[in-house]
Amino acid sequence: MRVTLIHNPEAGNDDPSSGDGLLQLIRDAGHSARYQSSKHADWRQILDESADLVAVAGGDGIVGKVAKQMVGKPIPFTILPMGTANNIAATFNLKGRRPDQLIAGWAGARRVKFDVGVAGGPWGSTYFVEGLGVGVFTHTMSRLDARKNIDLSHHDAAEKKITSVLHIMRIRLEGSRSIPLKLSLDGGDLSGNYVLLEAMNIRSIGPNLRLAADADPGDGLLDVVLVPDGEREKLHQYLSDRIAGKQSSPAVTVHRGQHLHIECDELRLHIDDDIWPSDGQHPPFSPMIIDVHLHSESLELLAPGEV
Repeated sequence: MRVTLIHNPEAGNDDPSSGDGLLQLIRDAGHSARYQSSKHADWRQILDESADLVAVAGGDGIVGKVAKQMVGKPIPFTILPMGTANNIAATFNLKGRRPDQLIAGWAGARRVKFDVGVAGGPWGSTYFVEGLGVGVFTHTMSRLDARKNIDLSHHDAAEKKITSVLHIMRIRLEGSRSIPLKLSLDGGDLSGNYVLLEAMNIRSIGPNLRLAADADPGDGLLDVVLVPDGEREKLHQYLSDRIAGKQSSPAVTVHRGQHLHIECDELRLHIDDDIWPSDGQHPPFSPMIIDVHLHSESLELLAPGEV
């Protein structure tokens, strides 16, 4: 196969794989390969060149960026997970496997469908592959973004970073107010006061928050996670369990549907790992109306099985 490798050389802290090392692994497996650092200003241009497979080596940030660039292209992509959370890779059972193991499985790997979300609002229309949400997780992301991740800079290991974010999120949950939201999912009314709403395309977001454990990223449905004000203790317990090292599942409500309509007063939301509006900006009007659905074209992801 002709492989295009897009590599984030700054991803994670636990994997020493270099771009040269990854290229050698791909070539040793019998493929031709060309390399592009995601830190190059024009890295997206390489996706317009002919290839049989695009391999993304990095974390959720660069994986999501590449995936959104692949919409409409008849080329599959795959992941060599090297980030901190690796939520997208985990959804496809690729997390925790060495690059050489994954590369060795490409030849006989199955192609799986990967849905792409579309979020329309005051910002226009944009794709997402992980999820969109409002509430306590967005507030936590906003804090980390505003502080340039200073809260995490003293941590080297991925697990310590994740635990630190969970601590911050639990503190934010304890003091956060609920948000009145007018919601409809496929026409059904879900309006209420919520401390968290996440319209998810995969199983986990952020610091490995497995909020939609049964999500299928290729089923053509959004998994809409709702935590009303009266059930914030369930989320608090889940965060406490995770901080303590317990692999529990949150007792939160999950609805499935194709079209989510949101109306709310001025607030902030995240779309994948981007916060809107950014600091210093405000929505142009209130109430804000957001439409969320899945794109008519899905992606193909190469998912090698265990060897």
